[in-house]
Amino acid sequence: MTHRTGTSLVEALLLAFWLGAAALFTLVVARAAFAVLPTRALAGALVGRVLPVVFIGGIVTGALLLVLEWRAPVTRRGVAVAAGVMTACCIAAQFVVAPRIERLRSAIGGPLDALDPGDPRRLAFGRLHAVSVGWLGVAMLAAALALALIWRSFDPAPSSSTRPATSSTDG
Repeated sequence: MTHRTGTSLVEALLLAFWLGAAALFTLVVARAAFAVLPTRALAGALVGRVLPVVFIGGIVTGALLLVLEWRAPVTRRGVAVAAGVMTACCIAAQFVVAPRIERLRSAIGGPLDALDPGDPRRLAFGRLHAVSVGWLGVAMLAAALALALIWRSFDPAPSSSTRPATSSTDG
C-alpha cells in the first residue's frame, strides 16, 4: 500500500464515519425525538444537544481532510474543495446560526409552540431552522462528493503488467 493509498483510506474512513453519524442524526434521531417525546420542546432540547456534536465533528473531519490533502496532487483538488465546503458549512451552522437560534429561544422564554403561527419570532425561528438544515445538507453533500472522489481514486483493476497473458490457438 502506497502512502497516498493509506492517506486515502484514512480520509475515506473519516468521511464515512462523519457522514454516517450525520445521516443517522437527520434520518433517525431527530425524527424519533419528535415522534416519541411528550413535547416538541423536549424533542427540540434533545436535538439541540446532539446537533453541535455533529457540526463539531464535521469541522474536525473537514479540517483533518484539508491537512491530509495539503500536499496531494493537483488532480485531487476536488477532495480539498469538498472538504473546505463541508468545514465552512459546519462552522456557519454551529457558530453563526446556532447562537442566533439560542438567542431567539431565550427571547421567547417558553415553548415555541405557544406562539401564534404568525408571530414574527416563530417565523424567524423557522427561517433559522431552515438555514441550519440547509447548511447540514450542503455539508453532507460535500462529504459525499469527497468520499466519492476518494473512492474513485482507488484502482481495483490490476495493472496490465500483472494480468496473465492470453494466447489464442487455432485448431
